[in-house]
Amino acid sequence: MAKKTPEYSPKLLVRQATPGDVPALVDLTARVYTPEWGHSAEMLRSQQTHFPEGQFVVEYEGKLVGYCATFRIDEATALAPHTWMQITGGGMASRHRRDGNWLYGMEVVVHPDYRNMRIGQRLYQARKRICTDLKLRGIVFGGRMPGLARNLQRYGSAEAYVQAVSEGKRRDPTLSFQLNNEFEVIGLLRGYVPSDYESLGYAAHLVWRNPALLDHPDIPSVPSTQRLPDLVRVASVQYQQRRIRSYEEFATQVEYFTDIAADYNADFVAFPELITLQLLSIENEELSPVETIRKLSQYTPQVKELFSRLAVHYNINIIAGSHPTEQANGDIHNVCYVCLRDGSIHEQEKLHPTPSERTVWSITGGDTAATIQTDCGPIGVMICYDSEFPEVARHLTDQGALILFVPFCTDVREGYLRVRYCSQARAIENQCYVVLSGNVGNLPGVNNFDIQYGQSCILTPSDFPFARDGIAADSTPNIETVLFADLHLESLARARNAGAVQNLKDRRFDLYETRWTRKSEATS
Repeated sequence: MAKKTPEYSPKLLVRQATPGDVPALVDLTARVYTPEWGHSAEMLRSQQTHFPEGQFVVEYEGKLVGYCATFRIDEATALAPHTWMQITGGGMASRHRRDGNWLYGMEVVVHPDYRNMRIGQRLYQARKRICTDLKLRGIVFGGRMPGLARNLQRYGSAEAYVQAVSEGKRRDPTLSFQLNNEFEVIGLLRGYVPSDYESLGYAAHLVWRNPALLDHPDIPSVPSTQRLPDLVRVASVQYQQRRIRSYEEFATQVEYFTDIAADYNADFVAFPELITLQLLSIENEELSPVETIRKLSQYTPQVKELFSRLAVHYNINIIAGSHPTEQANGDIHNVCYVCLRDGSIHEQEKLHPTPSERTVWSITGGDTAATIQTDCGPIGVMICYDSEFPEVARHLTDQGALILFVPFCTDVREGYLRVRYCSQARAIENQCYVVLSGNVGNLPGVNNFDIQYGQSCILTPSDFPFARDGIAADSTPNIETVLFADLHLESLARARNAGAVQNLKDRRFDLYETRWTRKSEATS
């Protein structure tokens, strides 16, 4: 008979506290705080009654060696000055609110004989897990500073002591531990626990912000009337330029790719810069370059109607490449029309025409870069050359953009790589997604549009939550195709709040700034 393999029983277990743990927890808290200041059985039962899923114990070889208690509370109360007795209801967790958007850490105790086993760290990890699972804004509590009393004379004030510890110039047994576990000090709580003589009654007001949320004050806010989706599917069309005989033929090709993207349940489909130059092959007239572009601008109403209709009909947001458009003052701008599936049409003008666009087609640049609010969060558009100017992407990201679309049109590989490398840099430095869509093929006889080199792609920041090489999807160069990628907005939030690098947080506003000049200021 085969020998029965014994079942594995873990020695150390982090689990939810139960009513049966109460006697052992009374003994544990008495051991840590003395019997007078330990938690009573009534307090422990009350904590479990109000918020059972927020009470955790650490069990080691059958013995309870750690405990933490939490409850939910509203932001206004959690971030206002308070004492431990006030906010915890005398240790009963009676101020627990089922709809509270912050997790309050009212207690952590670790058996003195087991303090070299990272018991406290395990309990903090349990707190973070429940905070993330419940989609709360973060964890807040008052942290002890047992080194304050013996160092007060040296630093002169509690504020100066906390600053020294925060800057790493001084180590405090408890506060330094909290800071190493990604908590930050937002202030001091006076009289928090008057009997804590080592801390002189003070506590550091500490918070940990849920990295899965996008709307914390230390990263660009994301205005939205509804909850953002966890996943956004984007499609990028690598479009082959070819001769056509009619506008209807152009519309048929565009609708085909829109239909394909919608069939794959994409939220966005992006087309390349200057996709409408294909329309010039219909009549193939001998015109000067400037006359050619002005003639093309006559299609503007039809182009806007086409993409807007397709967006609504196929229930997809369309980044309609770009189209030369004559302005009221006679200038020609290179405009990207963004047609949303709710029927609205938005415009983003190219800000930086290339030297050849300026000299051959007399195209002038626009003067604003604004995000566009969509049902998948704020987006921005940088048309080709704009991606090579970091100020544009940063301006859009500061407005809350999560995805930047780059319709591009490049003739040779060197030109394409400029756009590609700069777009990858924009994704990294702004911790956002960047979607490139380019032309391939050629249009003989169309001025300044002879050959095309394109390799469309969907780029990500370079950090652990994302694709290994920062590329969510890539295409084969110079063939007509459609790329798809699923982009997780939560991954952006995690990277911005708790990534290996945190570019948005770590900017040195004390050293430099970027200020966009209003048009009225520039001309006054």
